[in-house]
Amino acid sequence: MRERTRAFLAHPRFHRFIIGVILVNSGALGLETMPAVAERYDHLLTTIDHVALYIFVAELLAKIYAERAAFLRDPWNIFDTAIVAIALAPMTGSLSVLRSLRILRALRLLSVVPSLRRVISALLRAMPGMSSIVVLLSLVLYVAAVMATKLYGGTAPERFGSLPTSLFTLYQTMTGDDWGNIARDVMRTHPTAWVFFTIFILVCTFVVLNLFMAVVVSAMDEENAEERAALEDTSAHTQQILDELAAVREELAELRRQAPTGLTPR
Repeated sequence: MRERTRAFLAHPRFHRFIIGVILVNSGALGLETMPAVAERYDHLLTTIDHVALYIFVAELLAKIYAERAAFLRDPWNIFDTAIVAIALAPMTGSLSVLRSLRILRALRLLSVVPSLRRVISALLRAMPGMSSIVVLLSLVLYVAAVMATKLYGGTAPERFGSLPTSLFTLYQTMTGDDWGNIARDVMRTHPTAWVFFTIFILVCTFVVLNLFMAVVVSAMDEENAEERAALEDTSAHTQQILDELAAVREELAELRRQAPTGLTPR
């Protein structure tokens, strides 16, 4: 029975069914944010939400039954359990804020869709390299903020009047949000300020941020390489078994040819 349950949970049709439930449930939770729709179809949306929750709970219980102790060794099972547990928590009184966290069920797609799981695994693999880049970016931001506060604090105090204000303004500049107007406000008094902003954008946007992309792409390449190696090992093992079976067949055929007439080897 346990093997049948494990096979049922691993079947592609069941995976597609769970993906469909997640998508329908996420859509229903989104429709609840529209007052006109929520007022007219409140009962239907609530029913969809409850049915989806019951299906997720039943799936988790089936996994626990099929995998037993191995259930806790899979981080994705812990992830799914935490999301479902949030949905099961009381949502009245001071805990009513948990109602907004029901949309976290949409994140279950990360554990159900294999391609998304590979992306998350690659991001986790890239975290050590990304942490070094975050330190580098923070250092560049801090140095630039101190310089901007000293140079332009008196000219544009609303943007560079203090260190926290300068950090926020430069972060806005780094993301490309309205940086042209920020630079023009300063350049009315300091015409050469474009040099500072140009160097800052080149360093942060075109160098440091691209390092993030390079680290993530490298981690994804490593993840794909490991997956290909695992598939090749499986294929090699399968081919070895097939070769051994072919050799056994040849030995049996040779024994039959060598056996006396009217006798067959036992």
